[in-house]
This record gives sequence, C-alpha cells and structure tokens, in this order.
Amino acid sequence: MAKALAAVGPRLRELRQQRDITLTRLAETTGISVSTLSRLESGTRRPTLELLLPLAEAYQVTLDELVDAPETGDPRVRARPIQRDGHTFIPLSRRPGGPQAFKQILPPGPPSCGQEQKTHEGYEWLYVLSGRVRLRLGDHDLLLEPGEAAEFDTRLPHSLANDGPEPAELINIFGPQGERLHVRARSTH
Repeated sequence: MAKALAAVGPRLRELRQQRDITLTRLAETTGISVSTLSRLESGTRRPTLELLLPLAEAYQVTLDELVDAPETGDPRVRARPIQRDGHTFIPLSRRPGGPQAFKQILPPGPPSCGQEQKTHEGYEWLYVLSGRVRLRLGDHDLLLEPGEAAEFDTRLPHSLANDGPEPAELINIFGPQGERLHVRARSTH
C-alpha cells in the first residue's frame, strides 16, 4: 500500500502537466490550495478521499484512473453522467490526457437557451444522432440534422443548443490539448 500511495503524487503531476494546467488554475477549479496541491504532487502530503474526489472531477477521470489503480480486466466504461449548463454528458472513453468521447444530450429549450458563446483550449468534433442542434461558431449560425458532423477549434467563440421540441443527442469528441480527429475514408473504386 505504501508503494501505491507513493505513486499518487507523480501521477497527479503527470495528469496536470498532460492537460497543461497550472497549479493556480487547478486550485481555482478544485478549491484546494496551491500549497496542498504542490505537497500532494511532491508526496509530502498524504492523499485523502476529500482531496482526490475534486481532482478526479477536475481531470474528468475515475478515482481508479487518478491513482493509476491496476486494471480489473473489464473493458466496459461505467462512467456516471455529468450535468453541465443543463446538458448531460455521458463519458464514453476512459483515456486520461487524450481526446475524450461523450454522448451529449441537449434538452429542448427556448431559442435563446445555451446561446452564450464561450471559448477554451481544445478541438471538438461532433456528430448528431437525433434531434436538431444549432451550432453558433463565431459569426456562423448552423443547424445540424441527424447524420451531420462538425469539427472546430474551441478557441473560436461557440455554443450548442437544441433547436427542436425533443431532446437532441450527439456524439462529442473533445481534445483538450487541441488534437484534431483524423478521419480516413476508403475509396469505393
């Protein structure tokens, strides 16, 4: 157990550096002081559940992934849905640090709902499964129907909203470090 606990600090530092997050930014996100975060990463502070839970949420990983627990052999992803700004995100991948896949459910709402454009680091790819999704990307206002996809740099102001009377569902792949999705198509000739 001592060996596993000793590995937590370097693992926390690795996750933070993979995401290019400063200790100050992580402290703001988690409510944990910069000093405590630094001591956790250096191994001079023993990790507790009260400290690990907000870190797992900030990094969007399970506690097992956060402490690099050994695999159980079960490949199924059993992530809990995340609620953010009225949208439901169901994690579909468990790979820390790289592109993350989500099923996103947008509830129906008034036309102005979800229209505040935001920017952040990363690159996003989305595919509409059902419903109609309004994507505002800078000055562009696009209506996406089932079967349509879009990809964009999230440093551009953007917002997603449901443009129909029923919930809209989409697959969303987000690369926090700006990775782009590479789609290869095979010629039919």
